[in-house]
Amino acid sequence: MPLKFSIFLVLILIAGLGSLVSACGSSDSEGEASRGAPSASDFPSAQGKTIEQILTDQTPSDLVVSPAALVFEQGENRYPFGVFNVDRTQVDDVDVALYFAKTPQSKVEGPLPAEVVSLETKPAYRSKGAEAPGEANSFYVVNPVKFDRPGPWLGIAVIKDGDETSASRLPSPVVGQFPNIAQVGEKAPKISTPTAADVGGDLSKIDTRQPPSSMHDVSLDEVLGKKPVVLVFATPALCKSRVCGPVVDVAEQVKDEVGDGVAFIHNEVYNDNDPNKGIRPQLTAFGLQTEPWIFLINKDGTIEQRVEGAIGVDELKADVEKLKQKNGL
Repeated sequence: MPLKFSIFLVLILIAGLGSLVSACGSSDSEGEASRGAPSASDFPSAQGKTIEQILTDQTPSDLVVSPAALVFEQGENRYPFGVFNVDRTQVDDVDVALYFAKTPQSKVEGPLPAEVVSLETKPAYRSKGAEAPGEANSFYVVNPVKFDRPGPWLGIAVIKDGDETSASRLPSPVVGQFPNIAQVGEKAPKISTPTAADVGGDLSKIDTRQPPSSMHDVSLDEVLGKKPVVLVFATPALCKSRVCGPVVDVAEQVKDEVGDGVAFIHNEVYNDNDPNKGIRPQLTAFGLQTEPWIFLINKDGTIEQRVEGAIGVDELKADVEKLKQKNGL
């Protein structure tokens, strides 16, 4: 059965979106543009209000806010999402803050302003088709969102466009819904991953990116427990959301810029790169039901961090630097 996409990814697949327009701002990456989070004071206060009151105090929004992740745990979470017009084109030039509550009567967490993050890389790391219509090049993210209890939560987004504000409901995040996915602090599954040697150098058999990524030199079981690892599960050509390709491009740039001492491994999603043949056993071993995913693994084999969905160069670079520092590199 083909891998199940997150709500946001399914929406993009259905919509057949055109390319995104980069947000204003600056970054260390050539050609990349991001925008920092606005001030929480720009949005309605949650003090003394229920989440429904905050929602009804605002004009209903014509925009749709859709999460780019499904997996949330008790504690701090990274919450990526996309914003869409009614004609299904994507928007990245409005300010957004999220609000969450466990029940209609419970205390509201928010406002949590979101930043806009670019998926663009330096030209040398862009795969073919990276700038084609429909290829995602930015997303919104709130980090962290704190969920202090398991189960379903209520969520809304307040959107500020100039001086006007409006609100939209979010699909309910369900905390602890996917306990079988490899967890932070656990030992990573010691599995083999396909290498260039396994396919006689024909990387097209194990990589749908054009050109193939440079992350097929070693198998996970060869380096697990010996050196830090960045493991990327993504399928650039078959990820109809158009998120996987940019994520692999991002990993390529980060590997070259700060990846010394760290094994970077890219693993495709489908057997024989054919969605009709089911997912590869490596994803099953990690308990995955969505993609893309990145696992950052310590040299002792424990999972230090995991990231679902889109990630930009600056964020992944910082994550890899932290991984190296923890492992004495």
